[in-house]
Amino acid sequence: MTYDAVVIGAGHNGLVCAAYLARAGLSVLVLERRDELGGMAGTSELLKGVRVPTLAHTVGRLRPSIARELGLRGHGLALVQPEVRAFAPQPDGRAITLWGDVDRTARDLVDGGLAASSDAASYGAADQQVRALGRGLAELMSRIPPDLASPTLGDAFAGLRTGLAARARARSANESLLRTMPMAARDLVAEWFESDALRAAVAARGMLYTGLSPRMPGSGGVLLADLAGNDGGLAGQTVFARGGPGALADALAAAARANGAEIRTGTAVAQVRRDGERATGVTLTGGEEIDASVVVSNLDPRTTLLDLIEPEVLGPRLSWRAANIRQRGTTAKVNLALSGLPDFGAAAGDARRLRGRILIAPSMRYLDLAARPAKYGELPEQPLLEATIPTLVDPGLLADGRRGRARTVVHVMSVVVEGIPRELRDGTLDDRRDALGDAVLATLAEFAPGIAELVVERQVITPLDVERDLGAFGGHAMHAESSLDQWFAWRPLHGLGRYRMPLTGMYLAGSGAHPGGGVTGGPGQLAAQAVIADSRQGRLRVSA
Repeated sequence: MTYDAVVIGAGHNGLVCAAYLARAGLSVLVLERRDELGGMAGTSELLKGVRVPTLAHTVGRLRPSIARELGLRGHGLALVQPEVRAFAPQPDGRAITLWGDVDRTARDLVDGGLAASSDAASYGAADQQVRALGRGLAELMSRIPPDLASPTLGDAFAGLRTGLAARARARSANESLLRTMPMAARDLVAEWFESDALRAAVAARGMLYTGLSPRMPGSGGVLLADLAGNDGGLAGQTVFARGGPGALADALAAAARANGAEIRTGTAVAQVRRDGERATGVTLTGGEEIDASVVVSNLDPRTTLLDLIEPEVLGPRLSWRAANIRQRGTTAKVNLALSGLPDFGAAAGDARRLRGRILIAPSMRYLDLAARPAKYGELPEQPLLEATIPTLVDPGLLADGRRGRARTVVHVMSVVVEGIPRELRDGTLDDRRDALGDAVLATLAEFAPGIAELVVERQVITPLDVERDLGAFGGHAMHAESSLDQWFAWRPLHGLGRYRMPLTGMYLAGSGAHPGGGVTGGPGQLAAQAVIADSRQGRLRVSA
């Protein structure tokens, strides 16, 4: 059978792209190697009746335009945003709590005694500043980058409009994006606050899902990108999908199907077929051939270029450049089924403080030390952790009859672990899986004593697992490192930053494309815009 478009991979970006293409009238087929949808933003079963987030555990950065235009609420997506955004316990029993309410956060900083009075007074101004910068950055992240290799007059006007809009939005801020994006997160937060604990609680977002340390240039840009296009501000965004992140994939799949798209799981693509320099479809691993005028890859850029496209299309130079895209993942995940609610003493019995993200990032020194071992192929003794207890806001993750090892599961805990190298200097991650899980529990136990005794079941997902099971080369959760040299028109490579791959009719829609990773749907949405624009200009042979 012949389709207008084949989308390879049913991660959230692939589903977003498929839904938009089907909405535009194209006949669309989505092919997913695994049996489940959602990829890293999926929900999996840890025990019978116990579901946990696969890798990503919140969906707060999803673009509002995607939810609105695709009617995701009508397709079953329900979002929950707790009052608290982040809770950062300290070794001395106190804690930093960042609420969605800026004034409440400022009062809490004073009452908690961890932040200087000047920090509480300046928190609101700093929040306004980063929101202004975030709005300016969102202008860049919501547009297809200009063609820097062969710019057109249209690119020049689009760039001028974007630049003027970003400048106008950020005019009230003391800093400009040109200055703050290349900064280290450590230096950026030092301009805002005196308290080390508050600095660390904010700066940690510049490290999560990356291989960057808080001292590295560009980690400030990662921090700012995290708040662009949402209302997170300094506290960050924390939004859960009822049913886990996989509920977002289900809603996107429903939106795509409602517009006529087909989705096949358990189906792996071996190669993109071509006629000269034009894509003509795909060949499956079983030998089946599917014809299509458009092929969209939701895979990582290296796999897309080197595994799906024949070498003679790329040539030696582009093949060399593709092989050097930095995609070494440093993010692991530990999922826990618990027989009770962990006792974080710093929460003082107030479970509301545990409903958002729980950050184990007590100081800037802690962040530095947590990031350092990965550079040498070693595991950190005390890693940077971002945990959630999603069952506090979504009890539906637990079904009746949830039992394991003769104990009933009461809560699940999702822990993102940063600073875990894919390749170890001594041994492999498979050999050190239990050691990694033990280190995470030991670190949590310093702030929630007795948590190990609550564990009914434990799952450890390493960067090696992300590569093997989720298909991301190098095990990188974002498909490519989120540094400035691999951002905007340089993501994934200079000359390929506009979603169009070397074959006419082939596009990249995954997190390795602009504007990068995270559960935003941005790459999928913008890739669909590129396809639709090319079809309207007659560059593609599609029915719409």
